[in-house]
Amino acid sequence: MNILSMTFIVGLLTATVRMMVPILLSALGETYSERAGILNIGLEGIMLISAFCAFLGSYYFNSAAVGVLFGAASGLLVGLVAAFLSVTLQINQMISGIALNMAAAGLTSFLYRVMFGVLPIPPQAKSLPVLEIPVLKNIPFLGEILFQHNILVYAAFILVPVSSIILYKTSFGLKIRAVGENPKAVDTVGVSVNGVRYSAVCICGLLTGLAGTCLTIGQLNMFMDNISAGRGFIALAAVIFGKWNPKGVLFASVIFAFADALQLRLQSLGFQIPYQFLVMLPYVLTVVALAGVVGRSKGPAALGKAYSKEG
Repeated sequence: MNILSMTFIVGLLTATVRMMVPILLSALGETYSERAGILNIGLEGIMLISAFCAFLGSYYFNSAAVGVLFGAASGLLVGLVAAFLSVTLQINQMISGIALNMAAAGLTSFLYRVMFGVLPIPPQAKSLPVLEIPVLKNIPFLGEILFQHNILVYAAFILVPVSSIILYKTSFGLKIRAVGENPKAVDTVGVSVNGVRYSAVCICGLLTGLAGTCLTIGQLNMFMDNISAGRGFIALAAVIFGKWNPKGVLFASVIFAFADALQLRLQSLGFQIPYQFLVMLPYVLTVVALAGVVGRSKGPAALGKAYSKEG
């Protein structure tokens, strides 16, 4: 197949949209968290746990809707744990996030083997159905790329303007941004800094839970070890690259997903390049993007800093 053919291009862009969703959902969640001053490194762990729980819900209840509920709820619960560690216990946010990632990788792998054993063919769960948008699906070129996906894809796109409105047009969004910049000033006017931070991290957990759900019952309809494959860390990079703005995060997510989709397509075409180099492509792009952006990006002033009234 010619890489310049319409079939290749449409397939590549369709895959980009599909692969962008886990990154975008998680990155949007992290935007809330970081705007409130909490650096949630544990996105990878939340994504893994929610992917596993979504798979279990869909598999045992034979319902993708139940799977979505399990995935979102588990993400919210783990987000609550992350908030407790960072906000209440004031554990170093880098350390608590790394610990969460390591615990999630070991726990999901162990429980999967306890529950299903080692099988030659992995068990399959019921996946989310494709919802084709009437009329729009028939638009040449764009119809297949944008309007023939499952509900989580459409939800991810809708959440971008919704998040922009929440963060920049509501009092709740103002509190989140103020807490991330100057928590002491917010506290002096009677707003609970810890309450706002808990809310933001829980939103992060919920959206990252949907990201994990997308990996299992939205794309592969199965679970496997390390199914998140570093997407949580790419989401962290997307937040920085997108300058803590939902629209910028969308742009960054598309770029990283395009690199991932491209390497898969090039592998399938049998290019005479060691596949390891192709697999590296999205991660190399992440490093290059951050190298060019981090120096010019200024995050929230209180990002990563614990707050206490006495301090």
